[in-house]
Amino acid sequence: MRFKLDENFGTSIQKIFQEAGHDVQTVRDEKMEGCSDQTIYEACCSENRCLVTLDLDFANILRFPPEKTAGIVVIRAPKNSSLAAVRELVLHFLKAVNHMSIAQHLWIVEPGRIRIHQKETGEVG
Repeated sequence: MRFKLDENFGTSIQKIFQEAGHDVQTVRDEKMEGCSDQTIYEACCSENRCLVTLDLDFANILRFPPEKTAGIVVIRAPKNSSLAAVRELVLHFLKAVNHMSIAQHLWIVEPGRIRIHQKETGEVG
């Protein structure tokens, strides 16, 4: 899969994606640090890359519609989490993504669970 890691992830997380066989780019490597969330979102859309971030703003489906993307993953680590805790959440996500498609979905990865936003299919009668 093709991923873009937001600037809040370092090289150790990037290596986890690479070791799992994924094509991964980072906001930092592309010199996009400090760009607006909208710019990051548009870059992911145009590059057909799934965004992986710690930024809860990307969980706003009205502002960042996942159906226009290769997927959005918000890693929701508890406050003051260690790198090891974030790493475990990333590994949990990578294991799950092998069994389910992320494309056009928002995944929120939390300790012990992954919530997947489903697009509403229409109005109820």
